[in-house]
Amino acid sequence: MTSPTQITVAQLSRLIGTPDAPKIVDVRIDEDYNDDPRTLPTALRFPHDQVAALAESLAGKRVVTICLKGKKLSQGAAAILRDHGISAEVLEGGHLAWAEAGQPLIPSAKLPARNGQGRTVWVTRLRPKIDRIACPWLIRRFVDPNAQFLFVEAGEVMDVADKFSATPFDLEDVHFSHRGDRCTFDTMLSEFALETTPLLRLGTIVRGADTNRHDLAPEAAGLMAASLGLSRMYRDDLAQLNAGMGLYDAFYRWARDATSETHDWAPAGRS
Repeated sequence: MTSPTQITVAQLSRLIGTPDAPKIVDVRIDEDYNDDPRTLPTALRFPHDQVAALAESLAGKRVVTICLKGKKLSQGAAAILRDHGISAEVLEGGHLAWAEAGQPLIPSAKLPARNGQGRTVWVTRLRPKIDRIACPWLIRRFVDPNAQFLFVEAGEVMDVADKFSATPFDLEDVHFSHRGDRCTFDTMLSEFALETTPLLRLGTIVRGADTNRHDLAPEAAGLMAASLGLSRMYRDDLAQLNAGMGLYDAFYRWARDATSETHDWAPAGRS
């Protein structure tokens, strides 16, 4: 039986990708990390013996600590955080249990460097519609919850990327962009090894809406309509992104949990 200070792989996997996901702190030693340089989605690597330094930034948040097997390093790190008043749990079985269950692991080599505030920084064109909202949603929910997004004039994207050490996306001739008939969202799913069944299903919808191929999924036209509506509701791109997060949260939960559900309405007088 799992202890009150542990969380199972199944329980954590249901939380990742949702607004209620806990902060994940990977405290594996370098030797264990080098044996498998992949991290759980959204995980932050941090030395186990310095974890108290995170207490202020984690205040009021739910935290899950992870080491190789869910034993001394993550147990001790979680206990230290709890001593600082933080709700901290340990992933039962640790990194090995997560990997053995076939859960997604992001190759660390694919992750952009973080800035001085510990955030990845991304830059793209102004006035997003579909890919440029879908990709930030994916990054914040599965890669870096604190990611920073810069929306600038199209002709300035590469110079801003250079001057501000930002990663450009959804622009011609950059790494994170369209590839063949696949959109940037598809590219990120592949690069970050996030090709789970729900995200691939959502990816088809995003691709259908973004490339005007509504035949790929019946939901693509709805996503297009909602995206165009949001772009007209918000003058500020970051405000639009914040509103769009809820839209993609809903599409993701449908793709994960509700694709077989239908809605029946019985008019008055009929059973």
